[in-house]
This record gives sequence, C-alpha cells and structure tokens, in this order.
Amino acid sequence: MLETASWGRRLLAIVIDWAACVGVVLAFTGSSYFGDGPRSGFYLFVVFVVESAFFTVLMGGSFGHLAVRLRVIRRDGRPLDLFRAIARPVLILLVIPPLVAGPDRRGIHDMILGSYIVRLDDLQAGQKAAA
Repeated sequence: MLETASWGRRLLAIVIDWAACVGVVLAFTGSSYFGDGPRSGFYLFVVFVVESAFFTVLMGGSFGHLAVRLRVIRRDGRPLDLFRAIARPVLILLVIPPLVAGPDRRGIHDMILGSYIVRLDDLQAGQKAAA
C-alpha cells in the first residue's frame, strides 16, 4: 500500500479548502457573512461539504488536495464513491476524527471510510509499477 501523505500537506490542503469556501460564501452573502451569526457558519459548512465531495468524486480530492497534489483513494486505489465522499467532510467537521490518528497517519474518519490520502506522485509511480 502507498504511504499516506504528510501532516503538513494535509494541513495546507484544508487551509486552502477553508479559504476557498469562505471566499465562495462571501461572494454570495457579501459582508453579511461576518455579522450573520450561526447562519453564516452553516453556509460555510455546507459549501465545504459540497466542495469537498464534488471535487473528490470527480477529480480524486478536494480543491485543497488538488492544489497540493494529494489524492483521496480507497485501499484498492480507486476513487471514493459518492457516499464516502460526502461522509468524509462531514466527519472532518466534527474535528475529533481527523485529530485522532493511527500509526499510518490516517484519522478515524479515514479508518471508518476506508480512505487514504496519498501524494499524487506516489500514486502515479504505483500505477506505473503495476502496469
């Protein structure tokens, strides 16, 4: 199995995702985002889940993952299905699952869903070796 991606790249990916989602929410709500109370946070969570699931199903990772050359795959190397792609960001928003990790640097959310975050370069090298 491929080695999972480093914590630094994962953290950078989620920061990029979060900033992009804030930008989308600001574009649609304007400055009311900052003064709209809990509703603005809800908008941000919805945009994060939709963005992450959409990009993961179609391209193998969220916008942040793609930007830092990471991919989210299943154990067999295939992309996540729609259920797992939606469940993953929902579990990330619970905060605790990504913070509790096993020795292979997979958070509880990834262990539950059978997903792995790997570097694109490692994934491509593994596919070439298998061919």
